[in-house]
Amino acid sequence: MNAGWLCIAGLGPGDPSMLTPEVTQALDQATDVVGYIPYVARVAPRAGLRLHPSDNRQEIARAQAALAMAAAGQRVVLVSSGDPGVFAMASAVFEALEAAPQWQQLDIRVLPGITAMLAAAARAGAPLGHDFCAINLSDNLKPATTIEARVRAAAAADFAMAFYNPRSVSRPDTFARILALLRETCEPERLVVFARAVGTPEERLRTVTLAEATPEMADMRTVVLVGNAATRRVGRFVYTPRAAR
Repeated sequence: MNAGWLCIAGLGPGDPSMLTPEVTQALDQATDVVGYIPYVARVAPRAGLRLHPSDNRQEIARAQAALAMAAAGQRVVLVSSGDPGVFAMASAVFEALEAAPQWQQLDIRVLPGITAMLAAAARAGAPLGHDFCAINLSDNLKPATTIEARVRAAAAADFAMAFYNPRSVSRPDTFARILALLRETCEPERLVVFARAVGTPEERLRTVTLAEATPEMADMRTVVLVGNAATRRVGRFVYTPRAAR
């Protein structure tokens, strides 16, 4: 009988104290850890544990490799940062599984983690205290027109918003377009939180108004939280009331 299994695990935003006990236990039991190079680097090596780092754009190949290892009887943890179900590897595994019925009876579990959006919101206070949405601003897997349409709709509906992957070297103008779009719909005083590298020694938090926000305040390690029309400051914190207007 095949005793192999696959856990798709979230390592949290960076601070080891934000790693769940469930994920720690899976890593302790694993024979193999698979993932993007910097995420695998966060797993402490030990005797009997094989590490399989790979490039960021190899998601489906990485998922297929992890499934094949589990099918061969290995105990595999496929790691993501944050939560594996939020713009991460859980979807890639199930996409690979959809095309491979021979693996669909494997012991597969998704182990949640603290995603960057929630870690950033906790540092700021409670900016996601009412209805909110999360939007990945990378156009690697969807067209820019789709991203802009979703941001426009969310702003018109007065959602608080969390933006992942706002600005990269290859996409330096994306976030500038998003800010311009928000300014068409939202008031200049709308609060925007830039949370960079939360849970790491490089953590930095900055809250400004939409009028003050600039593209250079964000990079690929930044989560941007945009409040709704009711979001406000209280002392050093930012919060969104639970009651809708």
